[in-house]
Amino acid sequence: MTEQTEGQRHEVDGADKSPASVVDLGIYRQSLDPLPVTFHRRELDAILWIYGRMVGEGDWRDYAIDHLKDKAVFSVFKRAGEFPLYRIEKNPKLAAKQGAFSVVATDGRILKRGHDLKQVLKVFDKSLKALD
Repeated sequence: MTEQTEGQRHEVDGADKSPASVVDLGIYRQSLDPLPVTFHRRELDAILWIYGRMVGEGDWRDYAIDHLKDKAVFSVFKRAGEFPLYRIEKNPKLAAKQGAFSVVATDGRILKRGHDLKQVLKVFDKSLKALD
């Protein structure tokens, strides 16, 4: 049996050659360089709704989004160039244990953690009630 490859003729012996394995290119690329963790559209909508409300109150003025290998972080600032007032984090490794979502203060304290982002974001409702 003969086979032509790139203009050349090669003899192929079916007994000596093992069949080629098919590899999914997406899985192969993820194994080499895993995709970063990101916020889904509904999660980002909930975060931006809170952000818009707090900007309207004059408490927040800037934000940054980081998509890292192990977590996604939405940081909010009073002024650009300072440390973030709060970090809203999504860490999928903690999803089965304590919950993937958390709100972290400037000093590193976890203010609230849970499985449901909207419930975790209610920590900002309490701070508004305390000011009234």
